[in-house]
Amino acid sequence: MAFVRLKNVAIPVSLLLLSSLTLLAQGRGGGGPPGPPPGPPVNLKILPADTNIQQVMGNIRVALGVQCNYCHVAGKFDSDDNPRKSIARNMMRMTTDINSGFPDGMQHVSCYTCHHGDSTPKMDPPAADAGGRGGRGGGRGVVDGGQPKE
Repeated sequence: MAFVRLKNVAIPVSLLLLSSLTLLAQGRGGGGPPGPPPGPPVNLKILPADTNIQQVMGNIRVALGVQCNYCHVAGKFDSDDNPRKSIARNMMRMTTDINSGFPDGMQHVSCYTCHHGDSTPKMDPPAADAGGRGGRGGGRGVVDGGQPKE
């Protein structure tokens, strides 16, 4: 009889303990990147003041496969002490210049265009696989637009 009571208590207590540990881990930041400081962004030199800074920085993080402190000094997002921040600004200027050349006014080039989730830009096309189908079109004579070569 005592075993049955103990078993009925052990499962709920175990679940409560597990839930508490999960919440405790989340309360410490959960290991994610630090968020931006509260208030409006400061020291913007390329982006307009009304930019959704979290969205833009999130896109850059994904495009380069890095965390915020790759370009920013941890806890001091407005600091220019990390030289990668200057490089990032130059890359933003470059993509803005390239995109301004398109007559439709749309963004055609982004960080991801060259970086593909890596901090170093990809300069070479992917190697052909064993079947000889590398690059766009799968090696079947297809050019941009999906039209076969003449």
